[in-house]
Amino acid sequence: MNLQNVLVAYFSCTGTTRKVAERLAVAAGADLYEIVPRKPYTAADLNWNNRMSRTSVEMRDPSSRPAIAGNLPDMKNYEVIFAGFPIWWYIAPTIINTFIEGCNLAGKRVIPFATSGGSGIANCERHLRLTYPEINWGKGDLLNGSPSEAQLVGWLEAIKVG
Repeated sequence: MNLQNVLVAYFSCTGTTRKVAERLAVAAGADLYEIVPRKPYTAADLNWNNRMSRTSVEMRDPSSRPAIAGNLPDMKNYEVIFAGFPIWWYIAPTIINTFIEGCNLAGKRVIPFATSGGSGIANCERHLRLTYPEINWGKGDLLNGSPSEAQLVGWLEAIKVG
């Protein structure tokens, strides 16, 4: 499948979401952009059992916007953006908000995809739609494991991308 003007943007701390994003970019013939935090997350930062860990503090603060390293992609050439992330506290990590707010995505078709150890994507989608109503949100999916190219192409066809 070869799509025009498609970007797969993703955030991954442990590599799980990265693997899926790379496979999705190949299946879609899309460009790939990694959302890299300016200050990398350590294992201690990711400890959700510690209420004082960096991620716990960020996720409790709706205004948290962790800085992104490097330049954001120029969105004027993209019509469809896949936004990938691990699910943290039942929603997208706050760095996804940094990405969305730093790019001009109004009127663009944005399709979320996520990885998770146990949560579904429905609450993430609902939260993103409410927070950013100016975006044309497509139906997202939870892409755990190692989806094959055929599975990803099937999803792309199901959501009418391509």
